[in-house]
Amino acid sequence: MGLTYGYDIYLRPWNVAGALAAVAELAAPSRDVPPLHVTLPDGERIALPFTSGFDSEPVDCSGSETLDLDTSLMFPVDDAVRAYGESYGLPPEEDGRVRIGYVYLTVRFRSFLDPGYTALEFWAPTSGISRLFERSASIRKTFTDLAAAVGAECCQFDVGDGSPGELCWVRGEAGFPPAPPSP
Repeated sequence: MGLTYGYDIYLRPWNVAGALAAVAELAAPSRDVPPLHVTLPDGERIALPFTSGFDSEPVDCSGSETLDLDTSLMFPVDDAVRAYGESYGLPPEEDGRVRIGYVYLTVRFRSFLDPGYTALEFWAPTSGISRLFERSASIRKTFTDLAAAVGAECCQFDVGDGSPGELCWVRGEAGFPPAPPSP
């Protein structure tokens, strides 16, 4: 089994729809899939430019603890993203971002760490993207900026080994180490 690194963002449940709308802003602009209509546990409905289980059928989360999404996100170019893109023939778009492939997102409406919070768990489907998550300052900044923009409590980098992960952003806190330099 390969590496499954990811970023986890923890927020209050009432921020989920807004957080998913913000994630949709990171999506690749030209996906040839119909919008995915999702009903959240509180009954709020949202349309997303993603799939769930690689399907676009509506998803009702009113009785579910999780929502699994197949996202196609774009990230600003830094040295690590550029090298990854070049190795896979993925040129930067006009806006300077690169579509790196699928990034899976599991929304846990009651997080494992504290059931009073929702967790957005973004994880890499391949070891190559896992290593990119680890090396790219741009990707780290994208996820920490997303956490800040949606009123999250914190964002952590998770290497999928059962450890608590590396805290990389906490609301209202300063002094966290910067993202690793790009190789």
